[in-house]
Amino acid sequence: MKLRQVSDLSDFSRGHWLRELLCRAEEPSHVQSSPDGQHLLLLQKSLPPTLPRVVAFQRHSIAGADLERSWQPPQPAVAGLLFLQSPVVLGSWVLAVVWEHGRTEVWHFVVAVGWQLLQTLELCQGARARVVSVCSRGTSLVWCEERPPLGAHSDMSKCAFRFCVCARALEVGEQGVRLGTVRIVLHNSPEYQVLASPQHVFLVPAAAGFATTSKFLLIWHPEKAEFTITAPSAGFIRSKVLHSSSESDFRKLLLDSVGLLSGFAPLDIHTSAVSSSGGLLLVSTKGSVSIVEPDGTQRHIFDLEGGSLAQGSPVQLKTFGSILACVLAGVLYLVNQNSGRLVEKEVLSMKEVHFLEAQGEGDSIQLLSQTGIYSFSFSKPEDSSRPEPCLVEMVFEEACRYYQRRSLSSSKLTVEKLKKGGTFQAPVVLTAILQHSLDQKQKPAQGLQDTYAKLLSTMSLELQSYMSLELLKTCVVCAPESEVESYCKELVEQEVGRILQSDMDKDNLAYLNSVFASFPKAAWKAIRSCLQLQQNGDGLLVARATPEVWKKVLCQPQLEEVGQNGMVPLFELICTSFLRFKPKWLPSFVELTQQYVSSSWSYSSKEGPEGRVPLYKRALGVLARRNKHGEAEDEMELELLLCSKRPKAVLQALHLLIRLKQWQRVVEVAEKFSKLSPLLNKEIFITLLAEFAQHRELDPYLDRLWPLCPAELTASDILTIVLQHLPHSQEDPVPFSSEGNPLTLGLLKPLLQRVVQRPSVQEEMYSDALQSTFPPPTPPREH
Repeated sequence: MKLRQVSDLSDFSRGHWLRELLCRAEEPSHVQSSPDGQHLLLLQKSLPPTLPRVVAFQRHSIAGADLERSWQPPQPAVAGLLFLQSPVVLGSWVLAVVWEHGRTEVWHFVVAVGWQLLQTLELCQGARARVVSVCSRGTSLVWCEERPPLGAHSDMSKCAFRFCVCARALEVGEQGVRLGTVRIVLHNSPEYQVLASPQHVFLVPAAAGFATTSKFLLIWHPEKAEFTITAPSAGFIRSKVLHSSSESDFRKLLLDSVGLLSGFAPLDIHTSAVSSSGGLLLVSTKGSVSIVEPDGTQRHIFDLEGGSLAQGSPVQLKTFGSILACVLAGVLYLVNQNSGRLVEKEVLSMKEVHFLEAQGEGDSIQLLSQTGIYSFSFSKPEDSSRPEPCLVEMVFEEACRYYQRRSLSSSKLTVEKLKKGGTFQAPVVLTAILQHSLDQKQKPAQGLQDTYAKLLSTMSLELQSYMSLELLKTCVVCAPESEVESYCKELVEQEVGRILQSDMDKDNLAYLNSVFASFPKAAWKAIRSCLQLQQNGDGLLVARATPEVWKKVLCQPQLEEVGQNGMVPLFELICTSFLRFKPKWLPSFVELTQQYVSSSWSYSSKEGPEGRVPLYKRALGVLARRNKHGEAEDEMELELLLCSKRPKAVLQALHLLIRLKQWQRVVEVAEKFSKLSPLLNKEIFITLLAEFAQHRELDPYLDRLWPLCPAELTASDILTIVLQHLPHSQEDPVPFSSEGNPLTLGLLKPLLQRVVQRPSVQEEMYSDALQSTFPPPTPPREH
């Protein structure tokens, strides 16, 4: 990066006075440049006896009338200086000077004439309103105004919500300047600082606000009439569309989120600014720089050196493309917004500087100081001084974690030790290959050792996959909103496939949880593709996943790794996707997983997934967490219980069918699953015999029920079971009951005859002996 002076301020009108004003370090000032970079506006909140003022300076000593406005406290001060687009002439603009009491002066600069006042307007509707913050979005003004209560002694809790956020179009035409109707964005709200990006408006709580309302940010989307609530400590919370003006009340907006917001930590904001990409840059009092995107997500960028920031220490922020420029205590930091890496750090000789709009120079930063205007140009580094790619640094960080887990030493392994030690050669070899292959200027087979070149040829497919993935991520970031969804689907599929090929540790599982939560439909399609799930010609679900992928799917982490932060195992994530997008396939999927388990692990093996919690119970847990109760949920529970073919699950399904009084299916399930084992057959028959003794619902199915009677049950056993389960009557027993159809011996007669007529178990054991002749024939004599 090279520093050069482009102006000593002599090319400005009244340049000596501009230099003098900038040299007054004890007087806080705000400098703003016009969109074309030809004008400087200096808003000086001077200390007595000097009056506060707004002064405009023209570059290249353009002749014409000057603009200077001052005021005497306690007169209303200037609340904001805004440059608005003028639709009359392409690329032209006007200056709006907004005063605290709502008066707005619209100025226009004409060459050879100077500054001209086009019109003076009243922005606020109420005479007692006071503008505390204002910004511009296109041709509209958005501001936060204070509306003092009428009573002199009002409740302080109510006075805290005396502010209102409004919007109003300011149209500049050939006939003059006209204000549109006032749009109430949010009323009965606390004090907010409004900051506008091209498509959104950020509402940042004022420092003096209540602690309860200073825990979150609001993002207003004018095109959708939607508010997004986000907290830097928690990320996106919720969005709400305001269908009518009655819903724009601050307390109604937060009504559904009060309990959640009360547990968050207060905001820690020292400085805020809007980036060129439309995000909100935040600097905390600890020196941490982060960005809040318009969708409510937050991302950490960089940590400034020097520890905590004092309340009065100014921090200048501005973005130039993907570079974030930050000035703190005479030090300029240039940081890559995407990677968060420090590109350059420069100690400045100027005491106080201000960022300006750099016209026609996309790779330079312009700074204004009391000695002139300086430009920092980004010089492209040579190959020898080329910084290491992010991927190379990630290799060493991952290697540190890998070796640390397997080390018996208590000393901490760092990236620096790994690079200098020479003990571990694997990360060194891998970084050499990556540095070489990621450099597009070199040919793939030059400059590497023979062993490295062989390894590079082996890794070529993985490197191509990585490069295509990085290219796809770049497309997602840069794509228009209409194409983002298609790119995200492809990106999610590649990410899910990549994780299923790697170790399913806690970090990868947490990442998968976030992917499934953020892109549920894309994640569902990705998991179908990875497992190769499809229906065959008979309508049965089949999967052609490899054994390694099945092990990742069935992996169940320890209990302490899940639950505390809401992480869910991969099997449960897949079951949730089935329930959401293809519920009919879920029982078949559980059956497929059980088939794989039975072929890979022995029954009830502690190493296998069935050694902890059976798969059907894990799927039932996912179903229970939906908190829905209906016919569809009962049917799904039945299918999951029956597909397991476990005795306890089959009996549980049988009891559920009995509770639902689906007698036809009760008999069908009994006929099907009684063949699995004699013990299950006995349990099923005793259950149905008990039901037969209590009511007459099973009478139409007796001819199908009696053949299920186990061979070991005798007539006395059957009568005992029936007598134990007869319904209890409160009246004295009588020979012939008048209530319904009582149980009679005539109904039991076919079963009892069947049991009595068939041979007993002992008779079958000795049947061969009973049928033989006795005594046995005499053996032939031997001579």
